[in-house]
Amino acid sequence: MGKEIKVRKIEAEDAPEIVSIQESILQKKVSKKWIQMVGRHLKKEEALGFVALKDGHVVGFIIGEIKGEGFGLEQSGWIEVVGVDPKQMGIGIGRTLAETLFSFFRKKGIHDIHTSVRWDAGDMLSFFKAIGFDRSPFINLRKHLN
Repeated sequence: MGKEIKVRKIEAEDAPEIVSIQESILQKKVSKKWIQMVGRHLKKEEALGFVALKDGHVVGFIIGEIKGEGFGLEQSGWIEVVGVDPKQMGIGIGRTLAETLFSFFRKKGIHDIHTSVRWDAGDMLSFFKAIGFDRSPFINLRKHLN
């Protein structure tokens, strides 16, 4: 990745650019609930994340969290959301953000990292496979309530 890309810890002030990236990826407006979720997440003590900057603008982001023991797991790292400006995809921004987050987790003594991806999100599945993810022993279950 070129020298023009810098990575730094995420800040609450990055929210508008993060929302803009997410809308570019989805090709539609994100919901107020999604914006609120990102805002709440950034305020959590255990939340963490990084942004990639190019020419002073956010071109990618990753938000993670350290979660305590549960579901038979020891303390682990989780990737909650990751996004790269579609115009900047394919140059290693997502990988660099993930590696930065992985380094943070390693320093905290965390060795297992989890995330969830829709089964039909081929691009995201390919991305996560490319950075070393594989199936976990978990099955994601859902029940719809009327």
